[in-house]
Amino acid sequence: MTEYQDVWYPSEDGLTLYARDYEHPKASLNLLCMHGLTRNSADFEALCDHLHPRYRLVVVDQRGRGRSEYDPVTSNYHPGTYVKDMFRLIEHLNLDNLVLIGTSLGGLMAMIMASLLPGKFKGVVLNDIGPVIEAEGISRIQGYVGKGLPVTNWDEAIAQARAINGAALIDYSEEDWWNFARKLYRENEEGVPVLNYDPAIAELMNNSQAKAVPPDLWFAFDALKNTPCLVVRGESSDILSKGCVEEMQRRKSDLQVVEIVNRGHAPMLDEPQALAAVDQFMQGVEKSVTKSLS
Repeated sequence: MTEYQDVWYPSEDGLTLYARDYEHPKASLNLLCMHGLTRNSADFEALCDHLHPRYRLVVVDQRGRGRSEYDPVTSNYHPGTYVKDMFRLIEHLNLDNLVLIGTSLGGLMAMIMASLLPGKFKGVVLNDIGPVIEAEGISRIQGYVGKGLPVTNWDEAIAQARAINGAALIDYSEEDWWNFARKLYRENEEGVPVLNYDPAIAELMNNSQAKAVPPDLWFAFDALKNTPCLVVRGESSDILSKGCVEEMQRRKSDLQVVEIVNRGHAPMLDEPQALAAVDQFMQGVEKSVTKSLS
């Protein structure tokens, strides 16, 4: 696994937050990677291994996940707060020439960030997320987030991870599930696996489906009109529909799209199809940035 530096930075409201910094002093682009609702920075390890020879990557743990501090004010667990945290991180590290890579919740954040700072970002990768989120997928997520039964050992953790995510990762081997579980769980002081997020992140989502996500993010997607954008979709996704992708393409004619076989919500971005699409996209962004500087 590629080495990284630990970054600790303060949120606007005083929490201590964490990110991994895969430094690259000669890189022309910086990539900010943002994970999904219940995940953390470990999700992007394979992508970082692949991209780090060319780019600097900063990979976050959102508040309440991974090594970032849990928020005692659970109503802060919403995209508006997370976006503020990302702007703090960007300022803390003085990041420029930024490309945003967001999975699910991270993609929602990427669209919101781009709408708030038009022209700031050199490119955006949306992993299995769009301006419209399917009710079926939201209901599925509401069914498990913050509701998982405790496990007592790693075999049980793997079984639980497979039960929840098996339909999205249908070709995973035993080794793949082991690696997946090690990213999703951490060991507590007794050496027992526990989910690596604050269960309270589910409160807002579980209050009602209407409050689970913003009702309409077309305004945010439309703000990407002049920004290169790649959409990665799992072929059986219940979050990002084909119809939504088609409307995204209608609104943005230069939108790049790749559909990943044997994946639901969400691709891990370590699939050969996904890596090839990201490579092609990043090469185009890099050429554009180089041209603008010449």
